[in-house]
Amino acid sequence: MGKEIPTSDGVLLNTWEELQPLTLAAFRDETLLGRFTKTPVYPIGPLTRPLSGSRSELFDWLDKQPSESVIFVSFGSGGSLSYKQMTELAWGLELSQHRFIWVVRPPTKTAADDTFFTAGTASGDDDPSTYLPDGFLTRTKNKGLLVPIWAPQVEVLSHPSVGGFLSHCGWNSTLESVANGVPMIVWPLYSEQKMNSTLLAEELGVAVRPKELPSKKVVGREEIEKMVRQIIEDKEGKNATRARVKELKYSAEKALSKGGSSYNALSRLAQQITDLHATTESEALRAT
Repeated sequence: MGKEIPTSDGVLLNTWEELQPLTLAAFRDETLLGRFTKTPVYPIGPLTRPLSGSRSELFDWLDKQPSESVIFVSFGSGGSLSYKQMTELAWGLELSQHRFIWVVRPPTKTAADDTFFTAGTASGDDDPSTYLPDGFLTRTKNKGLLVPIWAPQVEVLSHPSVGGFLSHCGWNSTLESVANGVPMIVWPLYSEQKMNSTLLAEELGVAVRPKELPSKKVVGREEIEKMVRQIIEDKEGKNATRARVKELKYSAEKALSKGGSSYNALSRLAQQITDLHATTESEALRAT
């Protein structure tokens, strides 16, 4: 795919100028990535899934929670944690004493399994009480909500009660979180997620992350507790991570509005297509 990029008329990227200015500048610089792309790059994002307008008991629960008080935990559709990691995550959420919504999937295989995660493979036992710590469901019933397998992520992230997102850092999830102004705890599992987590935590400053990759080591409950508190708690309005993601939320809205960077990029693409079509027609007429 990379080798074929120079043969294209342009590249559409689901991002926007203010989110990744360094990367986009590199694509346009003939001494950097521009040496290889050799074609216009159009950042036209953020393009995210629209709200469905559906309601459920999940949102009845969210409506009762204080503003930006809930941490949303979801690892996408392709990742499952080990039994050991799920145990530590459960304890970390409980010890933080903060509200949470956790999209739960069964862990990989058995309690003795040492794999930190796997893509799309789980034990098959859908009863959370069989793989979460004893008493966890009872102790957290007033603080947390477990959602089996899947949740309407865009709707959850757009709810005013949600104040943080513990995520695997897939690009769709990343854009949905930033576009809704929700800071993140990044938990990359595989593929480009590690690169995304570095961008979010180090370059953009909208996330915190474990000291070591979750794909290489079980993240302990104390560290999980600390990260949740760091994201949710705002001591005297000095939460720089939250302030930064709010800035990017507004820049995303501006980018898509008339006259914004993504709006203008798509307009340039439309003009390029129009000009190309006109040139093709003119050449065809001359040929006849």
